[in-house]
Amino acid sequence: MCRRELPRLSAYASWFGGARLVSPIIVAIDGPAASGKSSTARAVAAQLGFRHLDSGALYRGVTLAAVRAGLPRPFDAPDVVAEAERWGVDLRPRNGDFEVVAGEPVPDASLRAAAVTEHVSEIAALAEVRCWVNEHLRRTALEGQGVVVDGRDIGSVVFPKAQLKVYLTASPAARAGRRLRQRGEAVDPEQLRRETEALAARDHADSSRAVAPLVRAADAVALDTSDLSFEEQVDRILELARDRGLASDG
Repeated sequence: MCRRELPRLSAYASWFGGARLVSPIIVAIDGPAASGKSSTARAVAAQLGFRHLDSGALYRGVTLAAVRAGLPRPFDAPDVVAEAERWGVDLRPRNGDFEVVAGEPVPDASLRAAAVTEHVSEIAALAEVRCWVNEHLRRTALEGQGVVVDGRDIGSVVFPKAQLKVYLTASPAARAGRRLRQRGEAVDPEQLRRETEALAARDHADSSRAVAPLVRAADAVALDTSDLSFEEQVDRILELARDRGLASDG
């Protein structure tokens, strides 16, 4: 258990088997890199009338604080958390989602800057950082009637009692092609090979890390999107939500 979360556990009792104090609807969408988690979660949330909660954006906000502070590598978890708190990194409701703030809204371009992308995986692997982020995700989820949360350990660690858990996956080639198209790069055989190898390395790192590794929760529904259009994969998840009484048939 995360030491930093102990004072707040009573507020999240419904997720840890205690008295049911609050009951937001949680849809957890997990999966490896380039599986389409964030775009799918955003579309599903819009259809359900829920908010989209992007866990990766918060990790990027924490990383941005560490980079701006010029913290040395290897990163020290207490120092990273201290900088995140000093900068006021948090999540704030915005239309159909939550924006990362550090005193004021953080532009998406800053969250996706090269320096942040370079270090976010290393920082996200730190146990104390994950505890800090998880605490903020759970607290943020309580601010709405329903949220669709995407990440790599949402259903297995962050919200183990989520009403619906989906594990998105796709073939390495399909994921590599999507990632290249997202970046506006040519999907030629050599580029596809390189991107596939890069994703395989990321998968290995995410699945083998000691803290909260990428894993499909035992009660998660696996959805292979290799041969599905974006609209089809969104519809599949909406159908699962309707089957669980989380959405109307209208």
